[in-house]
Amino acid sequence: MKKKLDSPIVDDTQPHQINAPSFKGTGIKPQAPFVNDYGVVIGDSKYSSENSPLENWSEDTDPEIMAGDEWIHPTNDIGWNSTENRELLESKKAPQPPFMHPDKDVSTDAD
Repeated sequence: MKKKLDSPIVDDTQPHQINAPSFKGTGIKPQAPFVNDYGVVIGDSKYSSENSPLENWSEDTDPEIMAGDEWIHPTNDIGWNSTENRELLESKKAPQPPFMHPDKDVSTDAD
């Protein structure tokens, strides 16, 4: 069972990898970090947790222990930096109208 943690999500963004795409305007809401069944914090952008098998690795550690969805954060994961996932986010954003100066009539005396 995942335990939710407080998260500093502001305006549909959250601290994550540098140059990571923004979810703003995509309809996808950033989710808070959570603690998985192994007591490891997932999605806090710190990538280090005292209970993580990575922090306690030995010859006896089975790498399969870190397989599965409970090790992946749905909105704060390095996978969002891939070209395919960036394109997915961009395709969900509403098109932006062209920039205009509504108080300036640039067509005056043009005809």
